[in-house]
Amino acid sequence: MLGLVWEGSARFFKLPKFLLPALSTIWIEFMSRLDLVLEHTLATLSTVLAGFALSIAISVPLAVLIASSPLIASAIYPLLVLTQSVPKVALAPILVVALGAGETPRLVVTVLVAFFPLVTSLATGLLTTPADLVELGRSYNMRWWEEMYRIRLPSAVPFLFNGLKLAITFAVVGATVGEFVAADKGLGYQIMAATAFFNTPTAFGALVMLSLLGIALFQAVVIIERVFFPWSASREADIR
Repeated sequence: MLGLVWEGSARFFKLPKFLLPALSTIWIEFMSRLDLVLEHTLATLSTVLAGFALSIAISVPLAVLIASSPLIASAIYPLLVLTQSVPKVALAPILVVALGAGETPRLVVTVLVAFFPLVTSLATGLLTTPADLVELGRSYNMRWWEEMYRIRLPSAVPFLFNGLKLAITFAVVGATVGEFVAADKGLGYQIMAATAFFNTPTAFGALVMLSLLGIALFQAVVIIERVFFPWSASREADIR
């Protein structure tokens, strides 16, 4: 319905395509540049996946440290909040100056955007492990790492996947922000280049691809959870 209103309004009011192109115009422009759009999509996807993997590698140890000691948590949490209080759009140009105009600044921005929800979700899951399970483990004289690995981490799997879903979505946002500032490829770069020359249909096409990319990656995480941890998906629904 919204598409019909969009198409009809653009044609009825004869809006300039650089202002608000009709959906048919966007589609024609998109198909004429399909090879280029796919090339930019793959560039963005590689940045998103690399940043997402780094976010996991950073977030899991941090969450374990936070859950292991209130003293460590009180030391780490202010630093985590500090990383999120700085606008990433403002930070990205500084990273380009410090790290160069390569892939590294985009990865750093992606990680900074994506890792925070994963850390907080997993730490919450580790800290809310049922007390009776913890006491059972301690009755068997489990070491700290055994308790964490055998009791707390399995119990926190629903929280982990909740954080992963948020992180993969935010990773798309972070990669796009990085491409706005320093890139010669990627969907974010394509949007900036297209709008600079008032090629609005191409910009809308890249925006649609970004949305589809985010949805596809989110659903991929959902499918992984349902296939490998079906009990986690049902428990997550109960938590909600």
